[in-house]
Amino acid sequence: MYMDIEKQVEYWKKSAAHDLETAESLIKEKKFDWALFLGHLVLEKMLKSIFVKKKEKFPPKTHNLLLLIQETGIIIDDDDTDFFEEVNTFNISTRYPDEQFKFYQLCTEKFTREKFDKIKEKYQWLKKMK
Repeated sequence: MYMDIEKQVEYWKKSAAHDLETAESLIKEKKFDWALFLGHLVLEKMLKSIFVKKKEKFPPKTHNLLLLIQETGIIIDDDDTDFFEEVNTFNISTRYPDEQFKFYQLCTEKFTREKFDKIKEKYQWLKKMK
């Protein structure tokens, strides 16, 4: 099956940029849990853009950031592993009712801004990768 690699890479990058902008709007509206959910998607989509660029095929259908990092061959240290593992929980915690309320309570403005600043830092780092 033919795939226009550059078109796919751009799709993932543009979608990530859109989600980043939307997450920032959600923070202004104090919808902290959903902002972090989108923060997870931002990193996921950037990793998928890198996967497509490197592997020249469609990315795996997963939301697991650590799996995507492994599949792209990106090397990260233990601190980054811990961070990406934590961000993985932002995806799960907003989807399931049992976890949703606990996560909502965890997402204070301070917590959200700290995590989101780090998400933006990692977004910029991934954006620079060739």
